[in-house]
Amino acid sequence: MQIQPYLFFEGRCQEALDFYQKTLGAEVVFNMTFGQSPDPTMCAPGMEDKVMHAEFKVDGTNIMVSDGRCQDAAKFQGFSLSISVPTPEKAKEIFEALGEGGEVQMPLMETFYSPCFGMVADKFGVSWMVIVPGEKPEA
Repeated sequence: MQIQPYLFFEGRCQEALDFYQKTLGAEVVFNMTFGQSPDPTMCAPGMEDKVMHAEFKVDGTNIMVSDGRCQDAAKFQGFSLSISVPTPEKAKEIFEALGEGGEVQMPLMETFYSPCFGMVADKFGVSWMVIVPGEKPEA
């Protein structure tokens, strides 16, 4: 069994894919527009160029995305995506890149569980927790 996030960007999916390629080095492994669907009933008028389904990888983690129905602004609430990085310098780089046009929810700082942790919502409203894993306590 595997659980993977599936995010709906309500009309901004291709922009999000481009952003994650730039900021996270994401590799898009699949991208199909509604117009490319073999089932013409899947494509509402004006949706031909919108992303029906795409998938990208970041360091072996798959994230699936779509434009959805393009009815409202995307609302990403009640969850965050957590990204672990090896050093505080890398955390700062990723945090600043994700935060471009977004909103800092908790600045990067040392905590009791990490030498460097922060929370930021990107320009699409997706919340990210950037963390440098700390030492595991001895049992």
